[in-house]
Amino acid sequence: MFRNPTMGQLVEISGFDPFRGPWEHTAFIPTPLPEAEPVLDGTTHRAVAAAGRALASLDATARRLPNPYLLRMPSLRREAQATSALEGTYAPLAEVLTADDEFPATAEMAEILNYVAMASIGFDWVQQERPLTLGLLEDLQGRLMRGTPLESESGRLRTGQVVIGRREGADRDLTPIEAARFVPVPPGDQLRAGVETLLDWIGTDHTDRIDPVVVAGMAHYQFETLHPFRDGNGRLGRYLIVLTLLRTGLLSEPTLTVSSWFEARRSDYYDALLGVSTDGDWDTFLTFFAHGLAEAASTTQRQMLALVGVQDELREQVRGSRLRSAHALSVVDLAVAHPSFTVRSVERETGVSYGRANSLVSQLVDLGVLAEVGRGPAARRFAAPEVLRVLLASA
Repeated sequence: MFRNPTMGQLVEISGFDPFRGPWEHTAFIPTPLPEAEPVLDGTTHRAVAAAGRALASLDATARRLPNPYLLRMPSLRREAQATSALEGTYAPLAEVLTADDEFPATAEMAEILNYVAMASIGFDWVQQERPLTLGLLEDLQGRLMRGTPLESESGRLRTGQVVIGRREGADRDLTPIEAARFVPVPPGDQLRAGVETLLDWIGTDHTDRIDPVVVAGMAHYQFETLHPFRDGNGRLGRYLIVLTLLRTGLLSEPTLTVSSWFEARRSDYYDALLGVSTDGDWDTFLTFFAHGLAEAASTTQRQMLALVGVQDELREQVRGSRLRSAHALSVVDLAVAHPSFTVRSVERETGVSYGRANSLVSQLVDLGVLAEVGRGPAARRFAAPEVLRVLLASA
């Protein structure tokens, strides 16, 4: 399958399967990314340019908002649901949006919410203008896998061989590694060197040599091909797309949600990644990738504007009511920034007593601005139905 030797090398590996005995096979080690942009055709350049315009428009919209940070958490929860679904961990978006961070109802929900916590750590790191390091990457993966069966094997580069997928029509008598669709770098020094080289490449200023959209796409390909961790590589790799766009300055606020588009086209996504390794086909992958970013940016921008519109409508509804609390509008903002919350959240946000916060929430429920959406082990949870309607509209 590997027809373009410039993309990497095949190395012999061996091991022992407890059911089928010893095996010998081959793994792929990708060549470090080049310092110049690959030669791309006109179709790819047009797709990349369109993605750049869509991302710039999204960022311009975010910059015009009084407080773009308000939209970070709704975006993160949507992305957490979609990126986890791509890896087989699924929960309905409505449940993810209203889940209790401290007391997730299921193991699947806990793993999905791990993504939200992990993403917040990485965004804070990059916005402090700190470079991406292997230590950060290991910390992020460890946070992503907290509380899962693989937690003890997480937070560090993998020490064992992993495989990706299963070839169509593979003989049932083959070991999992022999039947795999792709076998990434074996563990050890070559894997560590590959990851460190990639992080150095991401940290390099590619201005005037490589388009920022292409930088993000190439970095994503390389990470997924290295597959450096025991688990969580897909989720972490798609998260790095947004981190890379933040580092290149194409985005200033991490509101972009990319995984829904890839999830709807997962077979094409996996085929396009593999095509770079086997044939050096950057055009197919980068065109696919750019189309995904352009559509994701446009969708995120529409949702951002819709949420701002709902925020204005809810504020007007409160102003037109008999509710005269000076903190009511702060609760509206809280309901936009956090798809669901508790009375304790209102207490912290407004600085009023718990009793006053509870009364304020009850009055907003009576107005129809808020509604109770669940009762966790510790407290009732509330949400603004109109905010949830916007967030679920394109699910």
